[in-house]
Amino acid sequence: MDPSSERYSYNPVLKWNPQVEDYFIKAYGSLHFHEISRALTRPSCYSCIRVNTLKSTSDAVIDKLQEIMRKSGYENGVEDETKASNSSDSYMAEKQSSLQNGSISKCQIPGLEYVVFVRGSGPHAIDYGYIPDKPPKEVLVSRKCAEAVLRGAQVYVPGVMACSSHVEEGDLVAVSVAVEQPASDGGWGLGITRGTVLQGLQTDPYHSERNGLYIGQGTAMLSRAGIFRASQGIAVDMNNRVFKLPSFHDVLEGEIFLQNLPSIVTAHALDPQKGERILDMCAAPGGKTTAIAMLMKDEGEVIAADRSHNKVMDIQKLAAEMGLTCIKTYKLDALKAVCKRNVSSDMAALCNNKDNTDLVIQKSESRPLENGGSSTTIVGSNGDTTCKENVSNEKANERTYVSKADIRKNMRRMRNGPGRNQSLGGRVENSKGFAPNSFDRVLLDAPCSALGLRPRLFAGEETVEALRNHGKYQRRMFDQAVQLVRPGGVLVYSTCTINPGENEALVRYALDTYNFLSLAPQHPRIGGRGLVGSCEFEDGYIEEWLRPGEEELVQRFDPSASLDTIGFFIAKFVVGSKDS
Repeated sequence: MDPSSERYSYNPVLKWNPQVEDYFIKAYGSLHFHEISRALTRPSCYSCIRVNTLKSTSDAVIDKLQEIMRKSGYENGVEDETKASNSSDSYMAEKQSSLQNGSISKCQIPGLEYVVFVRGSGPHAIDYGYIPDKPPKEVLVSRKCAEAVLRGAQVYVPGVMACSSHVEEGDLVAVSVAVEQPASDGGWGLGITRGTVLQGLQTDPYHSERNGLYIGQGTAMLSRAGIFRASQGIAVDMNNRVFKLPSFHDVLEGEIFLQNLPSIVTAHALDPQKGERILDMCAAPGGKTTAIAMLMKDEGEVIAADRSHNKVMDIQKLAAEMGLTCIKTYKLDALKAVCKRNVSSDMAALCNNKDNTDLVIQKSESRPLENGGSSTTIVGSNGDTTCKENVSNEKANERTYVSKADIRKNMRRMRNGPGRNQSLGGRVENSKGFAPNSFDRVLLDAPCSALGLRPRLFAGEETVEALRNHGKYQRRMFDQAVQLVRPGGVLVYSTCTINPGENEALVRYALDTYNFLSLAPQHPRIGGRGLVGSCEFEDGYIEEWLRPGEEELVQRFDPSASLDTIGFFIAKFVVGSKDS
């Protein structure tokens, strides 16, 4: 075998923390976990699109997408390239055969006819033009950049770590990946200086580590000097990819939304009805929120909460784009979702008022009080009740000293724009929480380890301790969620991870802690069964999972299964009487 064909290929091996790997092998078995790890390194062979049925239909969207793909030449490319793809990789061949013939098709699962699949292709064997003693010009990108490229993105300037010398604009370059390696301090890191010159020799940084980590070929849009001088823009136009998936950036905005199939199923599991009051506790980026509102035909009230100002703004933008008016957004930490009754008598009264089940704090902008203080207004969700609390502030009218350091900071902010922790502006209401039993249904799509997302080229940073901490954090959020659902209501819990400690163990905690909760069947049911049993850790801690009979009432989406989705988990609870 030509040694260059092994080097210039895509055959990654996902690295795990040894203790985490042992834990997952206990849960899944060695062979199954190996299959899951391999599937995680590859993108799904199709893109899943949710059609906004309030604006369009599946058939109309399919016609528009086919026309767009015909004009771009993508559709014919998929058919031809699929035939020319590496037939030795049976993995993707099996996945592609599970889809209908044709590059665009309507989902055939009952109830999901508004979902459209757009088929991709790969992995493709690419000729990088290797000549002995004359390796191809190369661009080395970061792992996160590579994962985005595998999903259909271009190579942008910030993602480039190193580059061959004498790369000029218009040159054909091979694109490889720098994946984190063990560091001397016991952690993980790249250990490479951005701007390093690649000579194509074994003395290059990450020379052997790049074997089997080539993700495609493209045209350099900038010279080497330009790539490392610029702060933004496309560095490499990827025109020959290992995996070819169509890009839907700015395509049919408002009519379609790119969303993973399990996320769409989650909204159906909640089974929202017209006129109901529903809470999405960790709503960003808004995909499930808008899916819920769409299933309700935009009739009712969907409260979308998130702790990030900018993410709440994104939800507002998405809702407006899709023409949904029943969505109301708040900035709120999910760990403080239930309003506290001991803040003040006024606030307690507001919480107990059935017509004011949202508690929102609004600060007046230009209404100084007679005593020189400031005014704070507490309003309910419908604005019927308003109570004012005077806050004394004797120094409110005193001149404020601004240091030179603050002046310099503000100048940098004006020049560079807002940082990642800075608000992008725009109006976002802050909530102090919601009254207990004030929602018909609650969705807790909990922040998690995200070990089900794909493609993934590295997983070594997760430790057993970190995974267990995720579970503790999720239980605290669940404790809040369960208080907010009325008796007779529904609570759906979901994650995008393969970690049983964040999935089945949470279900065990919920059922053992709250005797008024019970698992309920889900429709549609297209995921697999949950894990039954338990796992004992080295420190003696025993993690309990599901008990026999419960595994059929949850949905576990396996990335190595024929459905070819991300790793995902859904549990649906019915809330009984809380009096006992």
